[in-house]
Amino acid sequence: MDLLSIFVKGGIIMYFILASSIVALAIAIEKFIVLKKAKVNVPAFLIKLRVLIKKKDLEGAIGYCMQERTPVSNIVKKGLKKIRFGHQRVVEAIESAGRQEISKLEKGLSILASIAGIAPLLGFLGTVTGMIGAFMKIQELHGSANPCDLAGGIWEAHITTAFGLIVGIPALALYNYFVSKINKMAVDMERISNDLIDMLDDTSKSAVNDDEDDYNL
Repeated sequence: MDLLSIFVKGGIIMYFILASSIVALAIAIEKFIVLKKAKVNVPAFLIKLRVLIKKKDLEGAIGYCMQERTPVSNIVKKGLKKIRFGHQRVVEAIESAGRQEISKLEKGLSILASIAGIAPLLGFLGTVTGMIGAFMKIQELHGSANPCDLAGGIWEAHITTAFGLIVGIPALALYNYFVSKINKMAVDMERISNDLIDMLDDTSKSAVNDDEDDYNL
């Protein structure tokens, strides 16, 4: 018996499980692409950013962030654009941008988590309804059903459970994988944001000291 025949034997619940597997696969592919594009070389990014800020090349730093086009560079770019409004506005812009970028990275994960829980339950539902059908057949035959009749109904009933678990287990594994990757990126975002604020503070202090020296002269 081929896979298509087994699928058909599982009944209508199998189509819901199939639909959930397609959605989970689409989300997984999209997440792999998004996370790959979002990956950044943190040390190299910080070195380049530090050089530009030390030179007080604000436009160059913003242009570098626009060129990188990653969640981290987007956060830094929004912070740099608020420098003229003061330190507090920079911090607020970075925090707001950070929340937005994390929200974008987490998009679809709740659906993936739901599929990881719902697919096995759909499988169990199919098994329960299949077992009900098997017992109804026994009743129709007035208890004279042979083991062959029962075996067919029972294994068909358990098809949905197997397929539900086949979909649910990978979906759960992928969900945990993506969450761990996003958490790591969130740590990198926080690290770079803190370093940016420290760089700007150091630059401001350096500028103040230079002005004082000029005044003393």
